[in-house]
Parts: sequence; C-alpha cells; structure tokens
Amino acid sequence: MTVALGDAVAARLATWEEERVAERLWERDGSLWEASGKAAEEIAAWLGWLDLPDETGGRIDELGHVARDVRADGYRRAAVLGMGGSSLAPDLFAHLFAGPDGAPHGDGLELRILDSTHPDVVRGFRSWATAARTLFCVSSKSGSTTEPNAFHAAMAAEVPALDFVAITDPGSSLAELARAQEFRAIFDGPPDVGGRYSALSAFGLVPAALAGVDLEVLLDRARGMAEACRRPALDNPGLALGAAIAEAARSGADKLTLLTSDRLAPLGDWIEQLVAESTGKAGTGIIPVVREPIGEASAYGADRYFVFLSLAGDRGALGAVAGELMDRGHQGQHLELADPYDVGAEFVRWEVATAAAGIVLAIDPFDQPNVQESKDATRDLLDAFAANGSLPSPSPLVAEPGLAAYADPAALGDEPVTVDGAVRQLLGQLGEGDYLAILAYLPQEPELERRLGALRGRIRDSLGVATTLGFGPRFLHSTGQLHKGGPDSGVFLQLTADPSRDLPIPGWDQTFGTLIAAQALGDMGSLQRRGRRALRLHGAEAGDLVTRLEAMIEASLGSS
Repeated sequence: MTVALGDAVAARLATWEEERVAERLWERDGSLWEASGKAAEEIAAWLGWLDLPDETGGRIDELGHVARDVRADGYRRAAVLGMGGSSLAPDLFAHLFAGPDGAPHGDGLELRILDSTHPDVVRGFRSWATAARTLFCVSSKSGSTTEPNAFHAAMAAEVPALDFVAITDPGSSLAELARAQEFRAIFDGPPDVGGRYSALSAFGLVPAALAGVDLEVLLDRARGMAEACRRPALDNPGLALGAAIAEAARSGADKLTLLTSDRLAPLGDWIEQLVAESTGKAGTGIIPVVREPIGEASAYGADRYFVFLSLAGDRGALGAVAGELMDRGHQGQHLELADPYDVGAEFVRWEVATAAAGIVLAIDPFDQPNVQESKDATRDLLDAFAANGSLPSPSPLVAEPGLAAYADPAALGDEPVTVDGAVRQLLGQLGEGDYLAILAYLPQEPELERRLGALRGRIRDSLGVATTLGFGPRFLHSTGQLHKGGPDSGVFLQLTADPSRDLPIPGWDQTFGTLIAAQALGDMGSLQRRGRRALRLHGAEAGDLVTRLEAMIEASLGSS
C-alpha cells in the first residue's frame, strides 16, 4: 500500500472509530449511507445478512436431516437451478469441497449449477442430471426470475415433482408453485437479505448440506469473523478491507484485481458479484477483475488494487507475483484461508467490507436498479416475440460471410468497412483507466473460456488495461449492474453465436435460443442507451467466432 493510500485508509478508519461505525452497523443504522440519498429505514430493511451466522445455526439439524433423507432415498446428484446470488455460493461449495477428481465431498451428493440459458448448456446439463437420480433445487429469491423458471420447465418435463425443492422468499410465486405441484420441500429465504448477501442463508446452505459440507464448522468460522467485525474500526477486518478497496478506488485504483490459487477461483466469482453489483451505480464503483491470467508485474497499470487469496500452503506462484507487484509500488494485501471452511469467514468479511465501501462511495450498496432494467428489457423483447413471432433484428454495421458486427457508429468513431476494422476501432477506444469487458453469450466450456482468457492476457499485456470476462446471461445478475450504472470506463465486446441446436421451453412460446438472444439484445440496447463504447460480434458457430476474433485481435495488436 502506498503512503498516500495508507494515510487515507488510516484516516478513514480513525474517523469511523470516532463515529462508532462498527457499533452502528450491527445496530442496523441505515443512516450510515445517508449520503446516497436513500431513507435510513429503507436501507436498514436490507441488513438481515448481519444476523445470518447466528440465525442459520438453528437450521443445521433441519438441513442435515434433509440431506441424510435424500441420500437414503437414493439420490446421488444435486442440481441448483438459479442465477446470481442463488447460484454463485453453491458453485463455490461445489468446486471448493469436491475431491481432486471432482468426486463428492464425504458422503455428499455431486453438486452442479445451471445458470446459463444457452440451449447447448441446458441440454448437456439435463443429460447429466437425468443420468442418475438428481434432486433439483429451484432457487430464486423473488420466485419470478425468468431463468430459474425456464430451467424448471425444462427439467419438470422429464422428472417428477418429488425430485424438486424450492428455495425462495415466503409467499413468492415459486413457493405457490411448489405447494401446488407438491415439491419435496420448500426452504424459506430471509426477506430482509438481498441475493448477493445470501450465501449463509438457505440459498447457500441447502446446496452446501446436500454436497456434504459440515455446516457447523462453516458457520463457526462465520461467527468468528462476525465477532471480529464487531470490534471498533481500527481493529476490524471487514471495515479495514472496505476502507482499503474504496479509498483505492477514490484514488484511481478502482480495478480490484483478485489473484487466487486455483481452488479459490470460484470465491473470486462470488466476490465479483458482491462488489460489482453493490458498488457499481450512480456513475461510480469498484471494478472487480477475476480470473485474468497472471502476467508479468510490468503488465499491470496503476489503476489496480490487488487482493491475493490463497489456502494455507497453497500460495504457489502467488507469493512470488505478490512480492514483485509490491516491489513495483502496487497496492494490495494477501488474505490466506486456513482451509476451505474459512470461506464462511470470508463471506462475512467481504459483506462487511462491501457495505463499508458504500459509505465511502456515497451509494446504497443494497439495491441494483440496472439489474432490474436488464430483466425488464428482456421481458419486453420476449413479449414482442410472443406478439410478432420474432425478435427485433437490427441491421449490422458491417457483415462478412459467417460474421457480422453491430454497434452504434458513434461509439466507434468512423464507420468501419470490415469486421476487422470494427474490432480495431473498438480496441482503439481503450485509454488510460479503461477496462475491456468481454460479454460472451456462448457456452461456458473450458476450452472457450481458456481461449478467451488468453485473449484477455494478450490485450492487457499489449495495451496495459484491465480485462474482464462474463458469460451471459450469468453476468447480467452480477457485473451487469456495474456495466450500466458504474463509471464510463468500460469498453464492451459482446459475443453471440447461433446454437448448434435450439431447445424448446415446455409451456413457453419461446425457446432457450430465443431467450438468450433476447437477453443479449436487451443487454446491448441498455449499453447503447447509455452511450457506452460497445461492439457486438455474431458468428454462425461459437468456436469459429472465437478463432476469427483471435486472428483479428492479433492483427490489431500487432499493428498497434
């Protein structure tokens, strides 16, 4: 941490100690965020996550009993059908606690998450889930989220209602459906906890219990961190982290770069949603950068603040990289987990830190207005499809066989005459302090993710900018809020391609292919309405699209 940043953080914590910020947080004093313009009572209504480490301890026996009954009844797999706050904590549990070969943890079920509407992904997930007896967790706080409802429709056509449980707020439309169809169980979520703060509620703990995670140990670690975060500001790990990342952002280092050991990569995904969706609004925000390939220390700009996350004894290359970055004057800190169960503590640390960052940035860290905007845009497009039999079809800016580029010409400058030229002009928009966001409405397959990751590293190393990668529609419930509501420093490359084969949604007018196309169109429209620098590339096939993109970016960077 530089001297200037260190002084700013120290001053912030000293002020928070005088103002009793820690005590007031745990007293649910919404006036801590009064600078956001929101009423204190309105904000305080979303602070229920503070009580989860203690309150959910009372559900350990209930959830353990359910998990044992499920195994005794012959279930071998568990599937979470959810998005955003309903899927990222379960995904972390599924990866962090699985064996080296992906085997279930202890006597738990094999756990997987479906959070993509791409027809190829849904079809493959359904094949996996129906190959053995699987318990499906339909997970949606509101109960009306489009994606989980579509996933349920796709699975319910082939499996009985007894193979489903619902995780949702009391009285939601999903709870009503579950009762009407006689799901195996309904688990209530806390109405005063937002989705991204719900890891230690039923949304995270039901899948964790099914996967064999010891909830008593997990919650014990969470309670330990909660106690530490009750201490005065100068000795409070959550407030210290929040002050650091927010003061760094205020000083220009707003790219919160999370470098993790391999096993903790899904923790980075969870932090990404929490920070991006909570802080990316009112033209400000902290921009999380996760899963970016590790580069040479010289490749990173001054707009970074680093947090290194590792398990004890598993630092690997992180230790050397951290040392080199700090030697070059970069800012950051290292958080080491004693073992996987320490994620319980990290949930609390990062939630407190994110809430505290909202105080510094003068925003409400508990709303997500632009996420709802994206949902509304998708719904309007689906309604248009139902009325007209097709989605709106914008004209491409430029097209070639098997590839087309779409953009508002004003976002690129001169109108390009080739797709390659459009990509070159988009990259030319990147300046100091900007970041490139790749928005891939493609199957999240390991090889495609690897290749897009390599492109991120190539762009960063050549242009010196931070890069992010999100798979749609998953990121709409995460970084999508930041893209529209955060600072105008993002340059967006949206990738879409025709699915290999479409998949109907039983009982719906639309197919999964229509749904993901509407989500991509709605996302692009929202970016364009805000004047964001955005380009969409559409190809006939995902793999070929990425191959051509690799060639175009290499040509652009090679000539720069």
